[in-house]
Amino acid sequence: MFKAIRISILLLILLFVGLSAVLTQARSTDWNNSLWIKVYPINADGSTEASKFIAKLKTSDFEGIERFIQRETERYSKTISQPVRIELGKEVTEQPPMLAKDPNTLSVMIWSMKMRWWAGSSTDDQDRIEPDVRIFVRYHEPDMAVRLENSVGLQKGMVGIVNGYASRRHRGTNNVIIAHEFLHTLGATDKYDGFDGQPIEPDGLGEPDRQPLYPQRYAEIMGGRIALAVDDAVIPKNLKYAVIGNLTAREINLSQ
Repeated sequence: MFKAIRISILLLILLFVGLSAVLTQARSTDWNNSLWIKVYPINADGSTEASKFIAKLKTSDFEGIERFIQRETERYSKTISQPVRIELGKEVTEQPPMLAKDPNTLSVMIWSMKMRWWAGSSTDDQDRIEPDVRIFVRYHEPDMAVRLENSVGLQKGMVGIVNGYASRRHRGTNNVIIAHEFLHTLGATDKYDGFDGQPIEPDGLGEPDRQPLYPQRYAEIMGGRIALAVDDAVIPKNLKYAVIGNLTAREINLSQ
């Protein structure tokens, strides 16, 4: 009898957690209220340069993301005055769990659970009220190779991990990657080739109807890059050169 009661309680807890997650995800894309995004900087490589850069960060460094989401929601006829509100959190000293080099389905599931637990536990001391979305930005020295593919956004738990450069001149590209991972937390999917990073036609292109098709002038945010040719693309220098394409808009409920 006692065992049955314990199992019942556990099932009720799991049901509550699952229902809460579903409701949170539904609310995140109803576009009726502002989403609160909190950005937590992390010194990824322990460098002095990254430490100094983090110390000088301001909330205004991420305003480009707010303007981008505002512009694109208006383009899809959503009338909310401030779709996202970004706050800068305190530096987090713990590094996030790492995904296995050769991940399989089980290892990804375990890593995802570890990530969600880590995201909550590493910010408990500064978050009396939990934000809607947590984005952890791991800053590296500018001469270190950090690829877009190394960043990740989880819809379950609404957590993003971004690898960026500790340099003012990379602020724009950092924000492009942050916006990309933020939209992952809302349910948007990647629209680039995992092998070479090239945006996939047509949904990964900022201007899929452009004639001639190349070079493109804008990046589709989930395509990640501006396609200059069928085999050449670059990350936009800031979010002025990025758009939310039609498929991505449908995935995050901006359009039908």
